[in-house]
Amino acid sequence: MSDAMSTPDSRRVFVDKQSPKAYHALVQTSEAVRATAADAGLDRVLVELVNLRVSQLNGCAYCLDVHTRAALRAGESTQRLGVLAAWRDTEVFTPRERAALALAEATTDPADAAAQEAAYGAAREVFGDDEISAVIWVAITINAFNRVSILSKHPVRRTPGTSASGR
Repeated sequence: MSDAMSTPDSRRVFVDKQSPKAYHALVQTSEAVRATAADAGLDRVLVELVNLRVSQLNGCAYCLDVHTRAALRAGESTQRLGVLAAWRDTEVFTPRERAALALAEATTDPADAAAQEAAYGAAREVFGDDEISAVIWVAITINAFNRVSILSKHPVRRTPGTSASGR
């Protein structure tokens, strides 16, 4: 195994670097999904909330880092990002966002048939078919990227200009 293809601390293979054609196909899928979401009328903040919630469920530090910054750039607030893991227990998310988050969770854990039916029901109340499909595709795609980053053990490094406390 080539050292250039593994992380310094683990000998894990960076599967994106080791198999660039496969990774490039995933990136192309992501670009198509981003266009699909935009065409369906999903705003960038909602897409990033889905990316973040799925990444939280999967425990993907790298994707959480990337998509937290993307959400902030898209105009998301730190308050909402801070309570996203407990979104059901807050009043800060819209009915559309709540439906998208439930659908993203059902996509991430499809074995829970009851949650899947409830998520679809909630989504049907606020989304059309194109939007439902787009939310599911966003969740499918970030799930795939989560697995690439988790299994590659992609590192998260401190952003320049921040202290150990994150300030």
